[in-house]
Amino acid sequence: MDPRIELLAKKPDHMTSLGSSPHATPMAASTSPPPHEYPSAAKISDSICFPQYTASLKCLEANQEKSNCQQFFDDYKECKKKEREARLERNSKRSFFS
Repeated sequence: MDPRIELLAKKPDHMTSLGSSPHATPMAASTSPPPHEYPSAAKISDSICFPQYTASLKCLEANQEKSNCQQFFDDYKECKKKEREARLERNSKRSFFS
């Protein structure tokens, strides 16, 4: 995995410590990691556009010239646009008071 992606996926220490959230509870070492401080916040690795994201980063690593990677950037931007439109459509179908 790309080290930059690992850095993006890693939470800062202040977010993972038990004392950072009023809802934090002590956990045994064998249990799953603590829940996100903001559960609705999406991670880039959960996105359907993650392959386009990683492809653009790999292109930048291989080609120091940003203009050589424009097609990868455009693909990622288009994917994010479609992902956003789908999310807005899903949210518009949900009733706030149901």
